[in-house]
Amino acid sequence: MSSLTVIIPAYNEAGNIAETLAAVVPFIEKYFQDYEILVFDDCSKDDTGKIAESVAAQNPKIKVIHNPKNMGMGYNYKAGVKMARKDYVVMVPGDNDILEKTFDPLFQAVGEKDIILAYTADMSMRPWGRVILSKTFTGLMNLLFGLRLKYFNGIVVHRTDLVRSIAIETDSFAYQAEALVKLLRKGASYLELPQYIRERRYGSSKALGLRNIARVLKTIFRLWFKTFIDGKPVSSNIKM
Repeated sequence: MSSLTVIIPAYNEAGNIAETLAAVVPFIEKYFQDYEILVFDDCSKDDTGKIAESVAAQNPKIKVIHNPKNMGMGYNYKAGVKMARKDYVVMVPGDNDILEKTFDPLFQAVGEKDIILAYTADMSMRPWGRVILSKTFTGLMNLLFGLRLKYFNGIVVHRTDLVRSIAIETDSFAYQAEALVKLLRKGASYLELPQYIRERRYGSSKALGLRNIARVLKTIFRLWFKTFIDGKPVSSNIKM
């Protein structure tokens, strides 16, 4: 059995973080010989950090990192990948919107391909504005980069050494899309599986903020430019 690093970014998720941890830990322990969980309290204004520390006090495999200022989803993911000590790495959102039935097939499939990625099977739980934005983003990414993925922003399990082989430049919500474009264009293999979501029970999503959307668009343009215009295409040098 392999080992897994779980990265959980959390910004103002006091109502969700304990349930997120309670939901994912049993499935990690079921499928992995060893694991670590890195909770990034992204300078929350509520009790997210305190609650995460309380849960960590009961499980030595959980570590809580307190950012001195809000850094963004991409930053937290990159920091977690840098800190990771296990064979595989995955990000699980701290808002507890992933149903438990997602984790069984996802973690069971780890090792079958370089990358195991999830797509949202039922978008009806999302606000219509987010559904439109998500479908537009997916279609645009596939069109611009010659891919055929069902989704770019779901749970993704990477080989740790593989995701460390590329540079993720953005700190925005597009961090995983950037990683997938770079790795798939280098020849990484992947398997897509469904993920199932619930309505957010507490708080509100940060995905639809104008600042975030602007940063995502900037990331897409920069990635496209570097891939196709500046003469430095992504090379095929992955060790399988």
